[in-house]
Amino acid sequence: MQRYFVKQRANDDRFFIDEEDRHHIVKVMRMQIGDQIFCVDPDGKQAVCRLAEITDSSVVADVVQWKDEVSELPISITIASGLPKGDKLEWIIQKGTELGAHQFLPFSAARSVVKWDEKKAAKKIDRWQKIAKEAAEQSHRAFMPEIVSPMSFKSMLAKSKDFHYKLAAFEEESRNGEISVFSSTLQQMKKGESLFLVFGPEGGLAEGEIQLLKENGFGLCGLGPRILRTETAPLYSLAAISYHFELLR
Repeated sequence: MQRYFVKQRANDDRFFIDEEDRHHIVKVMRMQIGDQIFCVDPDGKQAVCRLAEITDSSVVADVVQWKDEVSELPISITIASGLPKGDKLEWIIQKGTELGAHQFLPFSAARSVVKWDEKKAAKKIDRWQKIAKEAAEQSHRAFMPEIVSPMSFKSMLAKSKDFHYKLAAFEEESRNGEISVFSSTLQQMKKGESLFLVFGPEGGLAEGEIQLLKENGFGLCGLGPRILRTETAPLYSLAAISYHFELLR
C-alpha cells in the first residue's frame, strides 16, 4: 500500500494531502475514490486511509484504522559526511534513510574536492530532502529524516555538542586492528539516546581534523579490517547498529 507523509491532519479522522503527493496519487498511481493508502502525520502517527475526495488542489483521505507499528531505530543517528564527489551523498541519504538514520549533516572537510555553492544551496537541499522523503515512504518509516544545510568543519563540531555519543570513523584505526570502540559505544547506549557519526570524504579526514575531533570528545573507531569507501562506511555503520539494537534483541 502506498505511503505518504502528510503535513496537515484536519482531525483524528481526516487527512488533507496536497502538492506533489496529490499529483502522485492522481496522475502517477491513478487512484480513485475509495482506494486505500497509508498516511503518516508529523508526529509519526500512522493510519490506513480511504480516499474520500479528489479536487484540483488536494486529496482528502478518511482514516480507516490507526496503526501502532514500530519501524524506527530505538536510538537517534546523525550521519555527518564530508562532502563527497558526484552523486555519492544522494546515495548515502537514500540508503541511509532506508537503514534508519534520523538526520544527515554534510560538511566541508579539508580533503573535500567538492566546494559548496551557496547559490545552488536551496535547490540541492530540496532534492536531498525529496530523496529522503521517497526513501522513508518506501521503507515504511514513521519519520522523515532531516537534511541539514552543508556547513564548515568548525560548525559541525559545534553541532555535535548536543549528542549523547560521538564517533568518527578513521581508517588508520582499522589498519591498526581497532575493533572495540564502535561496539563498546553501542553496548553503552540506551533507548532514546543519540549518536553523532562522522565520516570523511574520499581522501579521508586530515590529521588536523582528527586532532580537533579528539579534543571535542569524539572517539575514533575502526569499521573492521577492510577500508571502506566514503559512501559505504555510513551504510555499514547503520546496518551494524540495526543488527545490534533490533535483530539481536
